[in-house]
Amino acid sequence: MFKRLLLLMALCSPVLLSGQMALEMAGEGENGLFLRRSQERITVDGELNEAAWFTGSPATNFWENFPSDSTYCEWKTEIYMTYDDDFLYIAAKCYAPGDDYVVPSLRRDYRAGGSDNITFLLDPFRDRTNAFVFGMNPYGVMREALISNGGNNRGDWLGEWDNKWKGESAVFGDYWSCEVAIPFSTIRFPEGQKQWYFNSYRFDTQSNTRSTWQPIPQNQMIMSLAYVGNMEWEEAPKTAGSSISLIPYVTAGTQRDIEEGLPADNNFNVGGDAKIAVTSGLNLDLTVNPDFSQVEVDRQQINLSRFELFFPERRQFFLENADLFSTFGDDRANPFFSRRIGVTQDTSTGAALSNPIYFGARLSGKLDNNWRVGLLNMQTADNPENGLPSYNYTVTALQRKLFTRSNVGFIFVNKQTFADLTSDTSDVYREYNRVAGLDYNLASADNRWNGKFYFHHSFSPTQGNNPFSHGAQINYRDRDFAFGMEQRYVGEEFDAEVGFVPRRNYWQMNPRAEMFFYPKKGGINRHGPSIRSRFLWTPAEGSTDRVVFFNWSFNFTNTSNLRFSVGNEYVYLLEDFDPTRTDATPLPGQVGYNYTRFSASYESDRRKELSFRVEPTIGEFFNGYRYGVQTNLTWRYQPLGQIALTTNYSYIDLPDPYASAGLFLIGPRIDLTFSKSIFLTTFFQYNSQIDNVNVNARLQWRFAPVSDFFLVYTDNYNSLDWRVKNRAIVAKVTYWLNT
Repeated sequence: MFKRLLLLMALCSPVLLSGQMALEMAGEGENGLFLRRSQERITVDGELNEAAWFTGSPATNFWENFPSDSTYCEWKTEIYMTYDDDFLYIAAKCYAPGDDYVVPSLRRDYRAGGSDNITFLLDPFRDRTNAFVFGMNPYGVMREALISNGGNNRGDWLGEWDNKWKGESAVFGDYWSCEVAIPFSTIRFPEGQKQWYFNSYRFDTQSNTRSTWQPIPQNQMIMSLAYVGNMEWEEAPKTAGSSISLIPYVTAGTQRDIEEGLPADNNFNVGGDAKIAVTSGLNLDLTVNPDFSQVEVDRQQINLSRFELFFPERRQFFLENADLFSTFGDDRANPFFSRRIGVTQDTSTGAALSNPIYFGARLSGKLDNNWRVGLLNMQTADNPENGLPSYNYTVTALQRKLFTRSNVGFIFVNKQTFADLTSDTSDVYREYNRVAGLDYNLASADNRWNGKFYFHHSFSPTQGNNPFSHGAQINYRDRDFAFGMEQRYVGEEFDAEVGFVPRRNYWQMNPRAEMFFYPKKGGINRHGPSIRSRFLWTPAEGSTDRVVFFNWSFNFTNTSNLRFSVGNEYVYLLEDFDPTRTDATPLPGQVGYNYTRFSASYESDRRKELSFRVEPTIGEFFNGYRYGVQTNLTWRYQPLGQIALTTNYSYIDLPDPYASAGLFLIGPRIDLTFSKSIFLTTFFQYNSQIDNVNVNARLQWRFAPVSDFFLVYTDNYNSLDWRVKNRAIVAKVTYWLNT
């Protein structure tokens, strides 16, 4: 009481108490979280039995984020922290109307929406741009992730990050609680700093609320780092020093290309990774002969466009601090896309081929509170059977914080071979390809304004015209409305071989705007119109593409949502194009097509055992019509897992002599969790566009922290006659060793 009185006097009269002292006392009171060193051993069992939990000041008074965002949440959440020489300990008590919790499965790294859970966000460097994430649910299932770029978009969540920590939960009459122990060696933080930033958010399915410790407006991302509070230590934690973790692996498997009539290829492989904490904020990752056979298979897509589809990176080595390398430019003009490493092209067929990686190294992290650095080097093998050279890939990234949450970054990408290419006359392979670029990322303190400005230049032995790209984005988001503008130019010879640039030689402008209405009564939580558009020009042809979509969206208080859309699109085909991609008679190039289509989408309440999403589409398509529907049906068998069925059907009806075709994509997925350490995922995919049926089954046993046994089986069939194309089975063991 006495401290609160002094704090109130200080805020009213700066003469009585300095602003810094007032801030420090606020960190120990209701406006912050204060943690003291534990004098006893903490047993991580989820029950908060130790007195050390209650020696500091907890984080309480959570604010509602949904269904409202202007009041304290009725169902309380309390967060307690303490620490010792080795661990940061976090505990939470989560009160609820009952004990009928929704836990879709026991699989680690669950999705937060539609289930009960609590998430903790740690920002040790106080840059409000990057954070470590740890989460728990009532059954003691854990998840961890990294947040980059301020947490403004879904792509800023890096859920594939994996590391060592402990956690348990316990369920009581009117609340559930959890305890976690995070080793200081798991996270990077500045030495000697007593204040971090922290926030937490919670999903409670029974009261149908989302709540956060620091209030976050409902139309902002709930993981946004623009809204964080003070976390103050009694003494600054000591860094773990230059710890080293070794992660060796062993694989054995067999694969056979039955379609080509080749004999079985049996293989045995060893390799591994190492993680070295160079400084408190800088980490060195090494890999030798890496193997990615356990990585989950890509989800196939029907491609009705003229350009390459994007598939996200799933390989663990490339994911930690991935934002340092992969967020330059934008999603259609990205100078570095890590999936290009280890993949090359057959000079005779143009097909993608795999190049094994010999070794790699990545130095990444924080130099101090303002500077981040990333250095990546990978060496791939050659492929003598196909005449493919080996390449070395080097990426350098440097980022400097500006103002409160903005930053400027520099990137340099170099792909180089030391092989003799004089005999290659295909013009596919060149001695080197390089890209240098500069990005400015804007993020205001309250996250209302954000954007990006960039310029990138490519360099190659056969330099052509306009080998550069540049772009600008600016977005504003308030409670009642939002608007934005995006500009992009990709030059005719901007050649980023290690990037993702599906189209070149064009200008593009994307204006958009939204409005939000919040009814005070009824089942609608928020609704409003939006308009999104895209205009594209090519230097020789003028306007070649334009799209204008008008939408009206409804978000309901039961968490379901509904959207109606009408759009008009104009496409001037520069070349012949078959939209079905079935080798039928293509539509002629040098012709413009204008068409209108209608669509709707509905997503049901994911808290239910049976949930679904459906999106029908109908309308014109080039010089014909298109009718389609996408669906997703999910049945939860708590807590053993869930079965999901995804379908995508498009019927393209074009006049003779052009193609009319029904394209199917069906993907049943069975996800079983026998315990918190044994998982089985079976994924079937039928894609009529490429006449392929894929079966992928993956058994994972986490027998020790971050140590796994994988058994992966893959089959590919020709969907026309069900002949087996190829088949493989692989077993892999990884083990995490601390030295």
